[in-house]
Amino acid sequence: MLAFATYAALLPELSALWRLSNAQAGLIGSAFFIGYVATVSYWTALTDRVDGRGIYLAGCLLAAAGEAGFGLAADGLWSAMFFQALLGAGIAGSYMPGLRLLSDRTGGPHQSRYIAFYTSFFAVGTALSLALAGLIAPAWGWRSAFLLSAAGPLLAGMLVVFSLEKILPEQKPAARFSLATLFPIAAWKSVLAARSAAGYTAGYLVHCAELFGSRAWMVAFLAYAATLHPPGESFPWNLATIAAVINLASVPASILGNEVALRIGRARWVQIAMAGSGACGIALALAAPLHWALVLLLLLVYANLVMAESATLTAGLVGAAPPELRGAALGLYSLAGFGGGMLGPSLFGVALDLAGGNAARAAWAWAYGAIGAGCLAAPLVARAFGGAPPSR
Repeated sequence: MLAFATYAALLPELSALWRLSNAQAGLIGSAFFIGYVATVSYWTALTDRVDGRGIYLAGCLLAAAGEAGFGLAADGLWSAMFFQALLGAGIAGSYMPGLRLLSDRTGGPHQSRYIAFYTSFFAVGTALSLALAGLIAPAWGWRSAFLLSAAGPLLAGMLVVFSLEKILPEQKPAARFSLATLFPIAAWKSVLAARSAAGYTAGYLVHCAELFGSRAWMVAFLAYAATLHPPGESFPWNLATIAAVINLASVPASILGNEVALRIGRARWVQIAMAGSGACGIALALAAPLHWALVLLLLLVYANLVMAESATLTAGLVGAAPPELRGAALGLYSLAGFGGGMLGPSLFGVALDLAGGNAARAAWAWAYGAIGAGCLAAPLVARAFGGAPPSR
């Protein structure tokens, strides 16, 4: 994940350098998810047929190529979108296939905890990615930040290939690329026939829209808030470093949230956490002129609320999906979730432009409200349809 948030960390700098509108800056962030969504179904469905370690390695190599390509050749909107899409396709080949590698090697009552730790380390990788970019770019330039971050996926691929034992799926035909493999509609229908699986998949979509929208614009929001404070009284640390620490501090929220869900019920916890995060995002935007310590405290609370239902949704999906369709279920789940992730950064940027631009305080509230609207509506939707997925 070391390559994941390099662009988010450098969004204000690159937006100014290339004279991008907020909508265009958001499009570059969304391009990652275009690449992800376009390929994730194929990668994950392939894990039902062949050894997942090779799939993981291929994804890591593609991610490294996209990140290094950005550092070497990106010079504006379209080239940046291309390399971000390439990076997204590579991460698609590692994140969910990696989850499949884990779920195939674990089981029993503790599997939910293993999955919670795995999904939480997405945020650890994001934090390291932000921190590395914030450290390297001021010293050696933004291109160096992308080039050095490309080493992360390469190392990950080597670790997985050489440290995991080979487990081949049983009684599967040889893998061949086909439209049915890329979009296994019949398998998806079977997955969605399980009401719980359908509910967790829809929940992941709105969760990811808020999660990735807020992460993509976190450094930019901090830069905006800094302009509202008198000189010498604003944030005392590098903004990318602050974002890294906030992301890292939100890691326990996913793990602890899963523990709470095991006690009060998954559906109930998901609705509480989503309503809280949607409301807190709007409050954060309105609080931007307050003392920097209060802004950071509210940002920390918001980041934790956004992450609070992440592992619960994923563990619920794994438990609800038929074992023989787990790869297809994870593919659809990831497709829906990262489809929401594709929407989030662009939706934030468009809302920011339409509501008055970076200098308008209300525009930031509208932007956070736009990416959190699905989460705010989750309890109402669940009640309108007679409840949410079963808690176990």
